[in-house]
Amino acid sequence: MSQKRRSFLKSLGLAGMGLTLAPSILQAKPAIPVRGKDLSTVTLSGKVYANGKGIAGVSVTDGINVVTTDSAGRYELLSNATADFVYLSIPRGYEFENEKSITRFYKRIVPQRGRFKADFELKRLAQDDTQHNFVVWADPQIISKADAEQLKRESAPDLKALVSSYPKDTLFHGIGCGDLVWDKFELFDDYQEALAIAGIPFFQVIGNHDMNLDARTDEGSTEKFKELFGPTYYSFNRGEVHYVVLDDVFFIGTAKKYIGYLTERQLAWLEQDLATVKPGSTVVVSLHIPAYTRQHERNKEKEPSLGGVVSNRKELYRLLQPYKAHIMSGHTHFNEKIFEGDNIIEHVHGTICGAWWTGPICYDGTPSGYGVYEVKGSELQWYYKSTGLPREHQLRVYPVGAMTAKPEQVAVNVWNWDPSWKVEWLEDGKRMGEMTRETGLDPLSVELHEGAAKPSKHKWVEPQPTDHLFFAKPSVGATSFAVQATDRFGNVYRDEVKLARPESAVR
Repeated sequence: MSQKRRSFLKSLGLAGMGLTLAPSILQAKPAIPVRGKDLSTVTLSGKVYANGKGIAGVSVTDGINVVTTDSAGRYELLSNATADFVYLSIPRGYEFENEKSITRFYKRIVPQRGRFKADFELKRLAQDDTQHNFVVWADPQIISKADAEQLKRESAPDLKALVSSYPKDTLFHGIGCGDLVWDKFELFDDYQEALAIAGIPFFQVIGNHDMNLDARTDEGSTEKFKELFGPTYYSFNRGEVHYVVLDDVFFIGTAKKYIGYLTERQLAWLEQDLATVKPGSTVVVSLHIPAYTRQHERNKEKEPSLGGVVSNRKELYRLLQPYKAHIMSGHTHFNEKIFEGDNIIEHVHGTICGAWWTGPICYDGTPSGYGVYEVKGSELQWYYKSTGLPREHQLRVYPVGAMTAKPEQVAVNVWNWDPSWKVEWLEDGKRMGEMTRETGLDPLSVELHEGAAKPSKHKWVEPQPTDHLFFAKPSVGATSFAVQATDRFGNVYRDEVKLARPESAVR
């Protein structure tokens, strides 16, 4: 036994007892790797090509710096040991390589003698991608096998059917907007099986329920996600649109505690990434925690919670200022549109799981479902697709008496509403004008989630105020009430209700 080991045993009171400590005890390592202190350099190099020919001008990054390939498709990048991956911003006109719908656009860095070589082979699309579609799945958030089976039995086939309803060979991709599971990493396999059923390439966003909660810092909290899906922030291109995915969930080292925050490393990377995009272009940014919502105003609170919005969102807005930008977010389990200046629209999405798989709606009354975006050139149009219901299902009408706070009025929930919509009402076929928008509780959410009706599965679920409710008071003696909602793209959605006045009118 060495003198050093003998001294160590003596300090523990074990000297002279004939004990030998295994090397694993003497050299214990943390469960999650800590890489922040190693700044040794690594030279990354390789080629991006298709059909044997190099592709020029492709952005390649290690998550710190961005370079572009030369005329022969070659790149070289001086990196360091804090970088996990070398990866591409997939250029327009090429397929999204995937394994059973999980996109693969990266290589994990395994340096040898300070170098790592990574070539990327791309396959050109068979058609022009100027016109394409994408969907946003916010918060599948499965916590059990029962949730996972519902995801695979209902949500995935619904998306598959939606894609099939478009002309053959229509280009689709998906964005899993975080909280893919609910702290149960063993269910990531089920999530991936659901995507394989849906059958389109998916890019993933990390959510607060996708993190290693035993990590000591934010950096370590992403290890499992990276193992399965690659980098937590990256970009890609399709048609005329530049897509960016960010990690805005900052874990503060205590289980289930986090804030909405973009690190300097990400912002510095984003600044370089966007420098390759022509000003005036359309940029779609996906993140889990919304950059901003007005939930605190509806709840009559002074300010948003630290875990509910991105604290340093103004810098994100600044970087997006030269572009036409759309921000895709989830996390909240309600549907909302936020407009920031003249160039940014944030789409806060209702969720795949609704109110955590307790029923058919989110707690603001938005049906369980997902956002669908149709892209033509640099322009986007969108609608909300309710799981198991036709795409025309864009509102729910409640008859007189359904809303206890307004017992003489008809209430309508128009979940994908924004200020460019027009919501009108007709009485016995006669146009009566626009309905009045107010904040309140969705009647069906009250019926399903309040008081004794609380779901046994998650008793903490309760209705939350929403500002996409509309009201009108019908005339005495009128027999029918119709709602006509026209969205910002001119699509008209209509529903009606008879004006009988039963004691309980929630349908």
